[in-house]
Amino acid sequence: MDYLHKSFLRLHGNLRSATCLVNDSWQVKLAEFGLDNLIEEQTPPKKRLLWVAPEVLRGSLTVSQMESSADVYSFAIIASEILTKKEAWDFLDRKEDCEEIVYMVKKGGAFPIRPEIVTDCPDVNPALIALVKDCWSESPEDRPTSENICRQLKNMMSKKSKSNLMDHVFNMLEEYTSTLEVEVEERTKELTLEKKKADILLSRMLPRQVAERLKAGQTVEPEGFDSVTVFFSDVVKFTILAAKCSPFQVVNLLNDLYSNFDTIIEEHGVYKVESIGDGYLCVSGLPTRNGYAHIKQIVDMSLRFMEYCRNFKISHLPREQVELRIGINSGPCVAGVVGLSMPRYCLFGDTVNTASRMESNGKPSMIHASSAAHSLLTSHYPHQYETNSRGDVIIKGKGVMETFWVLNKKSDSLSYSSRETPPIHELERESAMNQIKETKLEPILKKEKEIRSVSSHGSRPASSVFNPLDDHRKYKMDTLQVMCPV
Repeated sequence: MDYLHKSFLRLHGNLRSATCLVNDSWQVKLAEFGLDNLIEEQTPPKKRLLWVAPEVLRGSLTVSQMESSADVYSFAIIASEILTKKEAWDFLDRKEDCEEIVYMVKKGGAFPIRPEIVTDCPDVNPALIALVKDCWSESPEDRPTSENICRQLKNMMSKKSKSNLMDHVFNMLEEYTSTLEVEVEERTKELTLEKKKADILLSRMLPRQVAERLKAGQTVEPEGFDSVTVFFSDVVKFTILAAKCSPFQVVNLLNDLYSNFDTIIEEHGVYKVESIGDGYLCVSGLPTRNGYAHIKQIVDMSLRFMEYCRNFKISHLPREQVELRIGINSGPCVAGVVGLSMPRYCLFGDTVNTASRMESNGKPSMIHASSAAHSLLTSHYPHQYETNSRGDVIIKGKGVMETFWVLNKKSDSLSYSSRETPPIHELERESAMNQIKETKLEPILKKEKEIRSVSSHGSRPASSVFNPLDDHRKYKMDTLQVMCPV
């Protein structure tokens, strides 16, 4: 700048931080000097005016009309950027916009507006700050010349005999390194937090063991399990219920319902495989084997589901009641990850198909269990649950199967008069019991006819098995002889 002021150019005229370029030798070079504004920039951007001296703003002077003192003012604004390490006038953090700042500079006054010099470097020479403030004085006559500025800067530098350009560069690099370490530490904490969130999200989509293998880049081979219990549930008449709601209400309804179901699942240690629409699929006994505790976990969870649905109220349909149809089955199963872009942990095997059939052939607000699940429950947890045989049921793709209802825990069992099951279910249960009794008595009656037929021919049955009908008939005959002696 001092060189330009002593040359035939007299001044720069467009000095700002964007025209100060640093070469590979850490030397500052000035650009865009000796020119007026380009033709297409007759009206320069408002932001460029932040470096312009107030007298130039008031007179709208061109470069040829300016004095060298205008460059001194621009130098002071650039120096404030270097000292504060912020943009000119701290433009990003000020409430005033660019036009307001230029207007206040142009207006001037007894206390003209100037940038605030707040530096975080404790070793800044106060004389340097005073020099910068002198350079942006309101009156051009009060500003020092470029030659005077150079002299004062040399005096400040001479007081630090050991300091040179390379020391300054090394100090800057050291400061940058320390700042970089702090920033890296902060970014590492943020990265760790985001990674933790991603791991939690992944663990909700896949089992933990499977997720760890996938993150390690390993393939997940299908795994067989000898004994698990599969759970299927479905909302009864969900299509009719959804027809009375808007799509957003349906989503909110299922979200409220399944959010609480998820909480119940976590309490019982059951793994949720997926939920499709109003359907719900869970399993216990995989991916972590738990012996035969899987049947107890599934049954307890099912009973909690039923209890929750009895107390669940739909906010926009208070008169409607949500009912579940639950089916469970126990047996062997194979589990594995299917897909690459959106991997899913899926279950395969006849056990899963049978559990689905138990659900589809069940009744509202009832837990329908297969004979395998019932046998596992009664053999390993005897006298703990109240169950009831449904009898033989024709299952699609399976033929005739004997199935069971799981009513509740025996410790929590209530009398039929106080149970909250709908009356129609009680009638169906009583009808099923009568059907079972008739089914069990039919072979006994048939045996009795065979005995009578053999007796009429003078033969004697060779069977020694106790027959309750024979004993009852003998008792009636003995009574008749006593009452009517021959």
